[in-house]
Amino acid sequence: MKMKMMQHCSNLSSFGRLRSVFNSISRIFNEGQHYQMPFSHLKTSFIRSHYPLRLFSTENPLLLTPDLINIMEKRMSGIETRYAYLQKAISQPAVMADEFARINKELSKLEDYMPCIKDLRAKQKEIDGLKILVNDSLEEKEMRDLAAQELQLRLEEERNIQYMLLQSLLPKDDADARDCILEVRAGTGGEEASLFAMDIFKMYERYAQKRRWKFEIVDITESEIRGYKEASAAISGSGVYGKLKFESGVHRVQRVPVTEKSGRIHTSAASVAILPQADEVDVQLRNEDLRIDTYRSGGAGGQHVNTTSSAVRVTHFPSGIVITIQDERSQHKNKAKALKVLCAKLYEMERQRLHSSRSKLRSEQIGSGDRSERIRTYNYPQGRVTDHRVGITYHSIEDIVQGESLDIFFDALILKQEMDAIDSFSDTS
Repeated sequence: MKMKMMQHCSNLSSFGRLRSVFNSISRIFNEGQHYQMPFSHLKTSFIRSHYPLRLFSTENPLLLTPDLINIMEKRMSGIETRYAYLQKAISQPAVMADEFARINKELSKLEDYMPCIKDLRAKQKEIDGLKILVNDSLEEKEMRDLAAQELQLRLEEERNIQYMLLQSLLPKDDADARDCILEVRAGTGGEEASLFAMDIFKMYERYAQKRRWKFEIVDITESEIRGYKEASAAISGSGVYGKLKFESGVHRVQRVPVTEKSGRIHTSAASVAILPQADEVDVQLRNEDLRIDTYRSGGAGGQHVNTTSSAVRVTHFPSGIVITIQDERSQHKNKAKALKVLCAKLYEMERQRLHSSRSKLRSEQIGSGDRSERIRTYNYPQGRVTDHRVGITYHSIEDIVQGESLDIFFDALILKQEMDAIDSFSDTS
C-alpha cells in the first residue's frame, strides 16, 4: 500500500479511482447508443439528481471544499504528531517486547500516510514562497507573471495531492480484496424463477471469465425443468468481493416464460448473496460445534446421481446454519466446499455485526446489500435493465446477461460508495 501511495503522489496527473471510474462510465456511455439520452445530458441529470450540492466534470472531479480541506488538515496534524511520538517511544531502550510490537504495528499503518503528507507539506512551502514572490514583484511585471504562472501550477499539484490523501484517509472495507462466495436462489415465480436464477448465475460466470477470475461451482440444485433452485460458486481473483459486493439483493425479471402458452408477461425473482471468503484466522471452527452428515446425492426428481454417500450436510450449532453440498463425487471435496461456504457465512455475520452502524446515507443510496432488497429489474419485452439504486437503465439486455456490460452498474455503484465515504468523512470529523 505504501509503495502504491508513493506512486500516486509522484504522478500528479492522476486523480485516483474516482476519476478513473467516472471516465469509465463516460466511455461506456459514449461507445454505443444504448441510452435514451446523450451522456453529456445524462451525466448532468444523474449527478444533479443524486448529488445536488456538487459540481463536477470528467476534467476536474475533485470535491475538496474548504471545510473538507480543514478537516484533512486536522487529520494530518494528528497523524504527524502521533507518528513523531511513536517514533520516539519505539526508540527507547526500556520498551518491552509486547509494547514494541504494538507500537510498530501502529507505526506501520501511519507510515502509509506519510509520503503524501510530506509531499503536501513540501508543496505548501513552495506555494508560500511563490505567493511572497508575486506580492514582492509588483513593479516587475515579467517576474510577477512568471511567478503567478508557477503558483497556479503548484496550486493544482497541491490539490491533486490533497485528493490522493483524501482517498487514503477514507474508510475502507478490508474485505474488498478478498475472493467471494456467490449464492443464487430462485424466488417467487415457480419454475420460471428457477430459469431466471440459472440465467443470473451464468451471467456472473461469463463475467468472471471475462475478468479472468476463477469460477468454481460449489453446488447446484436443479428444478424439474433444469433451472436452478439454488446455485453457489467460489470466485477467486483480484478484488473480486469489492467488485461484486453490491450485487446482493433481489433481481427481478419481466418476460414471457417458456411455460406460458398465452404469451402473458410474468414477473419472477431470484435472490443473490455475495459473501467474502474467510481465511482460517478469521473463523475458528470447533469440532464440538459441528455435525457432519453424509448421504446419497440426488438430482431433479429425486433420481440418484450416484450410489455412494458422497453428499455432505454440515450443521453449525451456535449459528444454526446448515450447508449441503453434493456437487462432487468425492465426499472429501464436498466436505471441503461445505466448510468453505460455512466459514464465509460466519465471517459475513461477524462483519455485519461490526458494521451494523453504517451510515444512513449509504444504506439509503446504495443499499444495505441485504438479499431481501430489490436492486435490479430485467425487462425482456423492452430490452432494458434498470438498477434502482443508481437510476441507470441500460437498453441492451443481451449485453448484460452475457456478462459484457455489467461494469456500467458496478462502476456507478463504486462511484456512489466513494461519494458516500466523503460525506461520512465530513460528518464524523
